[in-house]
Amino acid sequence: MRAFTVVTAKVMPLDRPNVDTDAIIPKQYLKSIRRTGFGPFLFDDWRYLDEGTLDTDPATRRPNPDFVLNDPKHRGAQILLARDNFGCGSSREHAVWALDDYGFRAVIAPSFADIFFSNCFKNGVLPVVLKAEQVQAIFDLVNADAEARVTIDLPAQQVRLADGRSFGFPINPHHKHNLIHGLDEIGLTLQQADAIKAYEAKRRVEAPWLFN
Repeated sequence: MRAFTVVTAKVMPLDRPNVDTDAIIPKQYLKSIRRTGFGPFLFDDWRYLDEGTLDTDPATRRPNPDFVLNDPKHRGAQILLARDNFGCGSSREHAVWALDDYGFRAVIAPSFADIFFSNCFKNGVLPVVLKAEQVQAIFDLVNADAEARVTIDLPAQQVRLADGRSFGFPINPHHKHNLIHGLDEIGLTLQQADAIKAYEAKRRVEAPWLFN
């Protein structure tokens, strides 16, 4: 998993509340469990004017010119800005895979659905909870200047704007540690590899019949 420390990037303003996981990545794309390749299908129903499947080449589809993800001025954004209750709906981890595969390192919103929020930390995407008025301030900034950069400093737990304003955000210390060090659940387990090997060697002596 990629580590997250400090990211300074353009912001994609998705001005919609209650964005559910089916909108983030529709159900027809859940057949794959590769964790990669979902970026072209992010926000699929809003992003394209025609339907697609895993076997459809996105390059052959008609983009919706009115959807923010297709606006050239926001190209290259690594921070997604959203409204309340982002990631509601079903618990599909594919939603975070799609955001990560597209290139988003973080999502800023006033609130998140619990399971989506948890899935973000498992996949190296930082969900940042700010007050509604702070989120609105970032919307105002980006709407005035699409090239404006925002800095998310995880060690300091701050979101900093180019005009000098900064907003603090809360985060569980365990989640913070794991993101800074790029540790997912597998990575955490592998840190105990020597202890696991020692335990297995001990069990081979104590209960050899289990290993026949």
